[in-house]
Amino acid sequence: MQRRKFLKNVAASSAVFTIVPSYVMGKNHIAPSDTLYVSAFGVGGRGAAVINDLQRTGQVKFVAFCDVDDRNAAGTYKRFPKVKHYQDFRKVYENHLKETDAIMVATPDHTHATIALPFIREKKHAYVEKPLTHNIYEARLMTQAAKEYGVVTQMGNQGASSDGSRQAKEWIDAGVIGKVEKIDCWTNRPVWPQGVPVPTEKHEIPKGLDWDLWLGPAAMRDYNSAYLPFKWRGFWDFGTGALGDMGCHIMETPFSVLDLGYPTEAEASCTTNWIGDFVEADYSASCPPSSVVRLKFDHDIHGTIDFSWSDGGIKPDLPDELKDGETIGDGGGGTIFYGSKGIMVTDTYSENARLLPSQQMSLFNAPAATLPRIKDGVGGHQKNWVEACINGGTTSSDFAKAGPLTEAVLMGNLAIKAYQYKTLKKGKKLGDWDPFNYPGRRKLLWDGDNMQVTNYDKANEWVKRDYRKGWEL
Repeated sequence: MQRRKFLKNVAASSAVFTIVPSYVMGKNHIAPSDTLYVSAFGVGGRGAAVINDLQRTGQVKFVAFCDVDDRNAAGTYKRFPKVKHYQDFRKVYENHLKETDAIMVATPDHTHATIALPFIREKKHAYVEKPLTHNIYEARLMTQAAKEYGVVTQMGNQGASSDGSRQAKEWIDAGVIGKVEKIDCWTNRPVWPQGVPVPTEKHEIPKGLDWDLWLGPAAMRDYNSAYLPFKWRGFWDFGTGALGDMGCHIMETPFSVLDLGYPTEAEASCTTNWIGDFVEADYSASCPPSSVVRLKFDHDIHGTIDFSWSDGGIKPDLPDELKDGETIGDGGGGTIFYGSKGIMVTDTYSENARLLPSQQMSLFNAPAATLPRIKDGVGGHQKNWVEACINGGTTSSDFAKAGPLTEAVLMGNLAIKAYQYKTLKKGKKLGDWDPFNYPGRRKLLWDGDNMQVTNYDKANEWVKRDYRKGWEL
Protein backbone atom coordinates (compact mmCIF):
# COMPACT_ATOMS: atom_id res chain seq x y z
CA MET A 1 0.00 0.00 0.00
CA GLN A 2 1.35 3.43 -0.87
CA ARG A 3 2.30 5.53 2.15
CA ARG A 4 0.14 8.54 1.17
CA LYS A 5 -2.91 6.36 0.63
CA PHE A 6 -2.31 4.52 3.88
CA LEU A 7 -2.06 7.76 5.87
CA LYS A 8 -5.28 8.98 4.28
CA ASN A 9 -7.03 5.78 5.34
CA VAL A 10 -5.60 6.10 8.85
CA ALA A 11 -6.95 9.63 9.14
CA ALA A 12 -10.36 8.54 7.90
CA SER A 13 -10.60 5.74 10.42
CA SER A 14 -8.73 7.22 13.38
CA ALA A 15 -11.20 5.69 15.81
CA VAL A 16 -9.90 2.27 14.84
CA PHE A 17 -6.21 2.99 15.43
CA THR A 18 -5.06 3.95 18.91
CA ILE A 19 -1.32 3.38 18.21
CA VAL A 20 0.32 3.98 14.86
CA PRO A 21 3.52 1.94 14.40
CA SER A 22 6.45 4.22 13.68
CA TYR A 23 7.34 2.50 10.41
CA VAL A 24 4.09 3.86 8.92
CA MET A 25 5.41 7.38 9.29
CA GLY A 26 8.75 6.72 7.66
CA LYS A 27 12.22 5.87 8.84
CA ASN A 28 13.18 7.17 12.25
CA HIS A 29 9.74 8.59 13.01
CA ILE A 30 8.73 7.86 16.59
CA ALA A 31 5.16 6.69 17.07
CA PRO A 32 2.66 8.98 18.81
CA SER A 33 2.58 6.40 21.59
CA ASP A 34 6.20 7.24 22.49
CA THR A 35 7.08 3.61 21.92
CA LEU A 36 10.39 2.45 20.50
CA TYR A 37 10.13 -0.72 18.41
CA VAL A 38 13.31 -2.73 18.93
CA SER A 39 14.77 -5.84 17.29
CA ALA A 40 17.33 -7.55 19.53
CA PHE A 41 20.31 -9.73 18.62
CA GLY A 42 22.01 -11.99 21.13
CA VAL A 43 19.19 -12.39 23.63
CA GLY A 44 20.66 -14.86 26.11
CA GLY A 45 23.19 -14.04 28.84
CA ARG A 46 24.09 -10.35 28.82
CA GLY A 47 21.54 -9.73 26.09
CA ALA A 48 18.74 -11.01 28.31
CA ALA A 49 19.76 -8.53 31.01
CA VAL A 50 19.72 -5.63 28.54
CA ILE A 51 16.30 -6.72 27.29
CA ASN A 52 15.03 -6.64 30.88
CA ASP A 53 16.40 -3.10 31.31
CA LEU A 54 14.79 -1.97 28.06
CA GLN A 55 11.51 -3.56 29.07
CA ARG A 56 11.57 -1.71 32.40
CA THR A 57 11.61 1.64 30.63
CA GLY A 58 7.98 1.08 29.70
CA GLN A 59 8.71 2.65 26.30
CA VAL A 60 9.96 -0.36 24.32
CA LYS A 61 8.16 -3.04 22.34
CA PHE A 62 10.14 -5.86 20.79
CA VAL A 63 9.68 -6.60 17.12
CA ALA A 64 11.94 -9.64 16.74
CA PHE A 65 14.60 -11.61 18.59
CA CYS A 66 17.63 -13.28 17.07
CA ASP A 67 20.13 -15.69 18.59
CA VAL A 68 22.22 -18.40 16.96
CA ASP A 69 21.89 -20.57 20.08
CA ASP A 70 18.34 -21.57 20.96
CA ARG A 71 19.55 -22.98 24.28
CA ASN A 72 20.81 -19.63 25.59
CA ALA A 73 17.86 -17.74 24.20
CA ALA A 74 15.20 -20.09 25.58
CA GLY A 75 14.47 -18.00 28.66
CA THR A 76 13.89 -14.84 26.63
CA TYR A 77 11.73 -16.66 24.10
CA LYS A 78 9.61 -18.08 26.91
CA ARG A 79 9.21 -14.67 28.52
CA PHE A 80 8.10 -13.05 25.25
CA PRO A 81 6.21 -15.84 23.46
CA LYS A 82 4.55 -13.52 20.93
CA VAL A 83 7.81 -12.04 19.64
CA LYS A 84 9.05 -13.80 16.52
CA HIS A 85 12.55 -15.21 16.79
CA TYR A 86 15.25 -16.28 14.37
CA GLN A 87 18.78 -17.64 14.31
CA ASP A 88 20.01 -15.67 11.29
CA PHE A 89 20.12 -11.89 11.74
CA ARG A 90 19.57 -11.47 8.00
CA LYS A 91 16.07 -12.89 8.39
CA VAL A 92 15.21 -10.06 10.77
CA TYR A 93 16.55 -7.60 8.21
CA GLU A 94 14.48 -9.18 5.44
CA ASN A 95 11.24 -9.59 7.39
CA HIS A 96 11.14 -6.79 9.97
CA LEU A 97 13.20 -3.85 8.72
CA LYS A 98 10.28 -1.48 8.20
CA GLU A 99 8.69 -2.02 11.60
CA THR A 100 12.01 -1.74 13.46
CA ASP A 101 12.97 1.64 14.87
CA ALA A 102 16.12 0.48 16.63
CA ILE A 103 18.33 -2.51 17.31
CA MET A 104 20.10 -3.93 20.35
CA VAL A 105 23.21 -6.05 19.75
CA ALA A 106 24.69 -8.19 22.54
CA THR A 107 26.35 -10.94 20.53
CA PRO A 108 30.04 -11.96 20.85
CA ASP A 109 32.48 -9.19 19.92
CA HIS A 110 33.30 -10.50 16.44
CA THR A 111 29.74 -10.07 15.13
CA HIS A 112 28.84 -6.63 16.53
CA ALA A 113 29.66 -4.68 13.38
CA THR A 114 28.44 -7.43 11.04
CA ILE A 115 24.95 -7.24 12.54
CA ALA A 116 24.70 -3.54 13.39
CA LEU A 117 25.98 -1.88 10.22
CA PRO A 118 23.24 -3.02 7.79
CA PHE A 119 20.58 -1.63 10.14
CA ILE A 120 22.44 1.61 10.83
CA ARG A 121 22.72 2.14 7.07
CA GLU A 122 18.91 1.91 7.02
CA LYS A 123 18.79 4.66 9.65
CA LYS A 124 17.91 2.45 12.59
CA HIS A 125 19.06 3.57 16.02
CA ALA A 126 21.56 1.24 17.67
CA TYR A 127 22.50 0.06 21.16
CA VAL A 128 25.60 -2.15 20.97
CA GLU A 129 27.30 -3.85 23.90
CA LYS A 130 30.94 -3.17 24.67
CA PRO A 131 33.44 -3.34 23.17
CA LEU A 132 31.78 -1.57 20.28
CA THR A 133 33.61 -3.73 17.76
CA HIS A 134 36.18 -6.50 17.37
CA ASN A 135 38.83 -4.44 15.57
CA ILE A 136 39.86 -0.84 14.96
CA TYR A 137 38.64 -0.75 11.36
CA GLU A 138 35.14 -1.76 12.45
CA ALA A 139 35.09 0.86 15.21
CA ARG A 140 35.96 3.59 12.73
CA LEU A 141 33.34 2.31 10.30
CA MET A 142 30.62 2.23 12.97
CA THR A 143 31.49 5.75 14.14
CA GLN A 144 31.35 7.12 10.61
CA ALA A 145 28.12 5.30 9.77
CA ALA A 146 26.33 6.57 12.88
CA LYS A 147 27.26 10.13 11.93
CA GLU A 148 26.43 9.72 8.25
CA TYR A 149 22.98 8.24 8.84
CA GLY A 150 22.09 10.43 11.82
CA VAL A 151 21.04 7.66 14.18
CA VAL A 152 20.95 7.69 17.99
CA THR A 153 23.57 5.34 19.37
CA GLN A 154 24.80 4.00 22.68
CA MET A 155 27.55 1.57 23.61
CA GLY A 156 26.78 -0.66 26.57
CA ASN A 157 29.39 0.69 28.99
CA GLN A 158 26.94 1.77 31.66
CA GLY A 159 29.51 3.63 33.76
CA ALA A 160 29.27 6.40 31.17
CA SER A 161 25.87 7.23 32.70
CA SER A 162 27.15 7.31 36.28
CA ASP A 163 27.29 10.43 38.45
CA GLY A 164 30.90 9.53 39.17
CA SER A 165 31.98 10.02 35.57
CA ARG A 166 30.55 13.53 35.59
CA GLN A 167 31.88 14.35 39.04
CA ALA A 168 35.39 13.29 38.04
CA LYS A 169 35.24 15.56 35.00
CA GLU A 170 34.03 18.51 37.09
CA TRP A 171 36.97 18.06 39.46
CA ILE A 172 39.54 17.81 36.67
CA ASP A 173 38.05 20.75 34.78
CA ALA A 174 38.17 22.82 37.98
CA GLY A 175 41.89 22.08 38.32
CA VAL A 176 41.57 20.18 41.59
CA ILE A 177 44.62 18.01 40.82
CA GLY A 178 46.21 20.32 38.26
CA LYS A 179 47.36 19.09 34.88
CA VAL A 180 46.99 15.35 34.42
CA GLU A 181 50.36 13.75 33.72
CA LYS A 182 49.76 10.04 34.20
CA ILE A 183 46.80 7.64 34.36
CA ASP A 184 46.75 4.04 35.61
CA CYS A 185 43.82 1.68 34.89
CA TRP A 186 43.43 -1.96 35.84
CA THR A 187 40.97 -4.85 36.14
CA ASN A 188 40.81 -8.19 37.91
CA ARG A 189 39.71 -9.89 34.67
CA PRO A 190 39.97 -12.32 32.97
CA VAL A 191 37.65 -14.69 34.78
CA TRP A 192 37.56 -16.98 31.73
CA PRO A 193 40.41 -19.06 30.24
CA GLN A 194 43.20 -17.12 28.53
CA GLY A 195 46.67 -18.20 27.52
CA VAL A 196 45.29 -21.55 26.39
CA PRO A 197 46.18 -23.53 23.25
CA VAL A 198 44.01 -23.45 20.17
CA PRO A 199 41.54 -26.39 20.33
CA THR A 200 42.23 -29.10 17.76
CA GLU A 201 39.67 -31.75 18.69
CA LYS A 202 36.35 -31.87 16.88
CA HIS A 203 33.30 -31.99 19.20
CA GLU A 204 29.69 -32.63 18.31
CA ILE A 205 27.75 -29.42 17.74
CA PRO A 206 25.08 -29.07 20.45
CA LYS A 207 21.48 -29.25 19.37
CA GLY A 208 20.03 -25.78 18.97
CA LEU A 209 23.33 -24.09 18.05
CA ASP A 210 23.96 -22.97 14.47
CA TRP A 211 27.77 -23.12 14.51
CA ASP A 212 28.16 -21.62 11.04
CA LEU A 213 26.13 -18.55 12.02
CA TRP A 214 27.95 -18.28 15.34
CA LEU A 215 31.30 -18.11 13.51
CA GLY A 216 29.96 -15.37 11.26
CA PRO A 217 32.90 -13.49 9.69
CA ALA A 218 35.51 -15.73 11.36
CA ALA A 219 37.16 -18.55 9.43
CA MET A 220 35.41 -21.90 9.49
CA ARG A 221 36.70 -24.44 12.01
CA ASP A 222 35.41 -27.46 13.91
CA TYR A 223 33.20 -26.86 16.90
CA ASN A 224 34.90 -27.33 20.27
CA SER A 225 33.41 -26.77 23.72
CA ALA A 226 36.47 -24.69 24.62
CA TYR A 227 34.79 -21.79 22.82
CA LEU A 228 31.32 -21.81 24.37
CA PRO A 229 29.72 -20.51 26.41
CA PHE A 230 31.51 -17.28 27.39
CA LYS A 231 35.00 -18.71 26.87
CA TRP A 232 35.18 -17.23 23.36
CA ARG A 233 36.40 -13.98 24.99
CA GLY A 234 39.87 -15.47 25.37
CA PHE A 235 40.41 -16.15 21.63
CA TRP A 236 41.47 -13.37 19.28
CA ASP A 237 39.22 -14.52 16.44
CA PHE A 238 36.11 -13.93 18.53
CA GLY A 239 36.90 -11.86 21.63
CA THR A 240 39.17 -9.04 22.68
CA GLY A 241 40.45 -10.39 26.00
CA ALA A 242 40.40 -8.74 29.40
CA LEU A 243 41.29 -5.36 27.92
CA GLY A 244 38.46 -5.47 25.40
CA ASP A 245 35.98 -6.69 27.98
CA MET A 246 36.68 -4.19 30.76
CA GLY A 247 38.68 -1.46 29.05
CA CYS A 248 35.53 0.16 27.67
CA HIS A 249 34.21 0.30 31.25
CA ILE A 250 37.28 1.43 33.14
CA MET A 251 39.01 3.53 30.48
CA GLU A 252 35.70 5.33 30.00
CA THR A 253 36.54 7.47 33.03
CA PRO A 254 39.64 9.15 31.58
CA PHE A 255 37.99 9.35 28.16
CA SER A 256 34.94 11.13 29.54
CA VAL A 257 37.05 13.36 31.75
CA LEU A 258 39.70 14.32 29.19
CA ASP A 259 38.33 13.44 25.74
CA LEU A 260 41.60 11.67 25.00
CA GLY A 261 41.13 10.80 21.33
CA TYR A 262 43.61 8.53 19.54
CA PRO A 263 46.81 7.38 21.27
CA THR A 264 50.10 8.15 19.56
CA GLU A 265 52.09 5.20 20.95
CA ALA A 266 51.40 1.75 22.35
CA GLU A 267 53.56 -1.02 23.80
CA ALA A 268 52.85 -4.11 25.87
CA SER A 269 54.27 -7.09 27.67
CA CYS A 270 52.32 -10.15 28.75
CA THR A 271 52.59 -13.52 30.46
CA THR A 272 52.29 -16.89 28.78
CA ASN A 273 51.28 -20.38 29.89
CA TRP A 274 53.80 -23.03 28.95
CA ILE A 275 53.68 -26.85 28.78
CA GLY A 276 56.81 -28.67 29.91
CA ASP A 277 60.11 -27.67 28.34
CA PHE A 278 58.65 -26.87 24.94
CA VAL A 279 55.82 -24.81 23.56
CA GLU A 280 53.89 -27.90 22.48
CA ALA A 281 50.83 -26.11 21.13
CA ASP A 282 49.86 -22.92 19.33
CA TYR A 283 49.07 -20.17 21.84
CA SER A 284 49.19 -17.27 19.38
CA ALA A 285 45.43 -17.26 18.80
CA SER A 286 44.67 -16.93 22.52
CA CYS A 287 44.73 -13.73 24.55
CA PRO A 288 47.42 -13.76 27.29
CA PRO A 289 46.69 -14.66 30.94
CA SER A 290 47.81 -11.18 32.01
CA SER A 291 49.22 -8.09 30.37
CA VAL A 292 50.53 -4.60 30.89
CA VAL A 293 49.86 -2.00 28.19
CA ARG A 294 51.33 1.50 27.95
CA LEU A 295 49.81 4.19 25.77
CA LYS A 296 50.64 7.84 25.18
CA PHE A 297 48.16 10.60 24.41
CA ASP A 298 48.85 14.17 23.29
CA HIS A 299 46.35 16.49 24.94
CA ASP A 300 45.75 20.13 24.03
CA ILE A 301 45.49 21.25 27.67
CA HIS A 302 47.35 18.66 29.73
CA GLY A 303 50.20 17.90 27.31
CA THR A 304 51.60 14.39 26.96
CA ILE A 305 49.75 11.90 29.17
CA ASP A 306 51.29 8.52 30.03
CA PHE A 307 48.59 5.88 30.27
CA SER A 308 48.94 2.33 31.58
CA TRP A 309 46.59 -0.66 31.70
CA SER A 310 47.09 -3.90 33.62
CA ASP A 311 45.00 -7.06 34.01
CA GLY A 312 45.15 -10.69 35.05
CA GLY A 313 46.14 -9.97 38.65
CA ILE A 314 48.74 -7.30 37.83
CA LYS A 315 48.07 -3.96 39.50
CA PRO A 316 49.70 -0.58 39.04
CA ASP A 317 52.20 0.80 41.55
CA LEU A 318 50.55 1.94 44.76
CA PRO A 319 50.69 5.71 45.25
CA ASP A 320 52.99 6.81 48.08
CA GLU A 321 50.05 8.81 49.43
CA LEU A 322 48.06 5.64 50.10
CA LYS A 323 47.99 4.83 53.82
CA ASP A 324 48.38 1.38 55.33
CA GLY A 325 45.05 -0.45 55.18
CA GLU A 326 43.69 1.72 52.37
CA THR A 327 42.98 0.29 48.93
CA ILE A 328 42.74 1.61 45.41
CA GLY A 329 39.78 0.80 43.22
CA ASP A 330 36.95 -1.47 44.31
CA GLY A 331 38.39 -4.95 43.90
CA GLY A 332 37.26 -5.26 40.31
CA GLY A 333 39.40 -2.44 39.01
CA GLY A 334 39.78 1.30 38.97
CA THR A 335 41.60 4.38 37.73
CA ILE A 336 44.27 6.64 39.24
CA PHE A 337 44.81 10.15 37.89
CA TYR A 338 48.20 11.67 38.75
CA GLY A 339 48.14 15.44 38.43
CA SER A 340 50.63 18.22 38.97
CA LYS A 341 48.79 19.18 42.20
CA GLY A 342 47.47 15.85 43.49
CA ILE A 343 45.92 12.44 42.87
CA MET A 344 42.34 11.37 42.16
CA VAL A 345 41.11 7.75 42.28
CA THR A 346 37.87 6.24 40.91
CA ASP A 347 36.38 2.75 41.06
CA THR A 348 35.06 0.58 38.24
CA TYR A 349 32.26 2.28 36.26
CA SER A 350 33.71 5.69 37.27
CA GLU A 351 32.20 5.52 40.75
CA ASN A 352 33.42 7.00 44.04
CA ALA A 353 35.85 9.72 42.97
CA ARG A 354 38.18 10.66 45.83
CA LEU A 355 41.49 12.36 46.48
CA LEU A 356 44.76 11.14 47.93
CA PRO A 357 45.97 11.49 50.62
CA SER A 358 42.56 10.53 51.98
CA GLN A 359 42.56 13.20 54.71
CA GLN A 360 42.12 15.79 51.99
CA MET A 361 38.52 14.69 51.55
CA SER A 362 37.52 16.02 54.98
CA LEU A 363 38.81 19.47 54.01
CA PHE A 364 37.74 19.38 50.37
CA ASN A 365 35.09 21.69 48.98
CA ALA A 366 33.99 19.94 45.81
CA PRO A 367 33.33 22.10 42.75
CA ALA A 368 29.68 22.77 41.99
CA ALA A 369 27.91 20.22 39.82
CA THR A 370 27.70 21.66 36.31
CA LEU A 371 27.06 18.59 34.15
CA PRO A 372 23.58 17.09 33.79
CA ARG A 373 23.11 13.79 35.60
CA ILE A 374 21.42 10.72 34.15
CA LYS A 375 18.41 9.56 36.12
CA ASP A 376 19.27 6.31 37.94
CA GLY A 377 22.92 6.67 36.87
CA VAL A 378 24.45 3.34 35.80
CA GLY A 379 21.01 1.71 35.93
CA GLY A 380 19.57 4.36 33.61
CA HIS A 381 22.00 3.75 30.76
CA GLN A 382 19.48 1.94 28.56
CA LYS A 383 16.71 4.41 29.36
CA ASN A 384 19.07 7.25 28.43
CA TRP A 385 19.27 5.76 24.93
CA VAL A 386 15.55 5.00 24.63
CA GLU A 387 14.58 8.54 25.60
CA ALA A 388 17.07 10.02 23.14
CA CYS A 389 15.65 7.85 20.37
CA ILE A 390 12.12 9.03 21.15
CA ASN A 391 12.67 12.65 22.16
CA GLY A 392 15.99 13.52 20.55
CA GLY A 393 19.08 14.67 22.40
CA THR A 394 22.39 13.05 23.24
CA THR A 395 23.38 9.84 24.98
CA SER A 396 26.11 9.10 27.50
CA SER A 397 28.18 6.90 25.19
CA ASP A 398 27.22 7.59 21.61
CA PHE A 399 29.48 6.20 18.93
CA ALA A 400 31.20 9.57 18.44
CA LYS A 401 32.65 8.97 21.91
CA ALA A 402 32.51 5.18 22.14
CA GLY A 403 34.23 4.68 18.78
CA PRO A 404 37.51 6.44 19.68
CA LEU A 405 37.41 4.85 23.15
CA THR A 406 37.08 1.40 21.58
CA GLU A 407 39.88 2.20 19.15
CA ALA A 408 42.22 3.11 22.03
CA VAL A 409 41.31 -0.13 23.82
CA LEU A 410 41.97 -2.15 20.68
CA MET A 411 45.21 -0.27 20.06
CA GLY A 412 46.39 -1.80 23.33
CA ASN A 413 45.49 -5.21 21.92
CA LEU A 414 47.55 -4.47 18.82
CA ALA A 415 50.55 -3.96 21.10
CA ILE A 416 49.79 -7.24 22.91
CA LYS A 417 49.60 -9.09 19.59
CA ALA A 418 52.91 -7.55 18.52
CA TYR A 419 54.48 -8.88 21.72
CA GLN A 420 52.96 -12.32 21.22
CA TYR A 421 54.04 -12.45 17.59
CA LYS A 422 57.67 -12.05 18.64
CA THR A 423 57.61 -14.41 21.62
CA LEU A 424 55.18 -17.22 20.79
CA LYS A 425 56.89 -19.62 18.45
CA LYS A 426 55.43 -23.10 18.24
CA GLY A 427 58.00 -25.74 19.22
CA LYS A 428 60.55 -23.21 20.49
CA LYS A 429 62.67 -24.38 23.39
CA LEU A 430 62.21 -22.30 26.53
CA GLY A 431 65.94 -22.26 27.20
CA ASP A 432 66.55 -20.50 23.91
CA TRP A 433 65.46 -17.14 25.26
CA ASP A 434 65.03 -15.12 28.41
CA PRO A 435 61.38 -14.04 28.84
CA PHE A 436 62.48 -11.02 30.87
CA ASN A 437 65.02 -9.82 28.33
CA TYR A 438 63.60 -10.76 24.97
CA PRO A 439 63.00 -8.35 22.08
CA GLY A 440 59.27 -9.09 21.99
CA ARG A 441 58.20 -5.82 23.53
CA ARG A 442 57.78 -3.43 20.65
CA LYS A 443 56.64 0.17 20.68
CA LEU A 444 54.02 0.88 18.02
CA LEU A 445 53.69 4.40 16.64
CA TRP A 446 50.10 5.12 15.68
CA ASP A 447 48.76 7.55 13.10
CA GLY A 448 45.18 7.68 14.30
CA ASP A 449 43.83 9.89 11.51
CA ASN A 450 45.05 7.45 8.87
CA MET A 451 44.48 4.37 11.05
CA GLN A 452 47.99 3.04 10.54
CA VAL A 453 50.99 1.80 12.52
CA THR A 454 53.89 3.72 11.02
CA ASN A 455 56.89 1.77 12.35
CA TYR A 456 55.90 -1.92 12.26
CA ASP A 457 53.93 -2.95 9.20
CA LYS A 458 53.04 -6.41 10.53
CA ALA A 459 50.72 -4.81 13.10
CA ASN A 460 48.65 -3.21 10.33
CA GLU A 461 47.43 -6.70 9.44
CA TRP A 462 45.53 -6.71 12.76
CA VAL A 463 43.83 -3.33 12.29
CA LYS A 464 41.24 -5.11 10.15
CA ARG A 465 40.38 -8.81 10.09
CA ASP A 466 40.00 -11.19 7.15
CA TYR A 467 36.27 -11.71 6.59
CA ARG A 468 34.84 -15.03 5.54
CA LYS A 469 33.23 -14.93 2.12
CA GLY A 470 29.67 -13.68 2.38
CA TRP A 471 30.32 -11.87 5.67
CA GLU A 472 32.16 -8.83 4.36
CA LEU A 473 31.19 -5.41 5.71
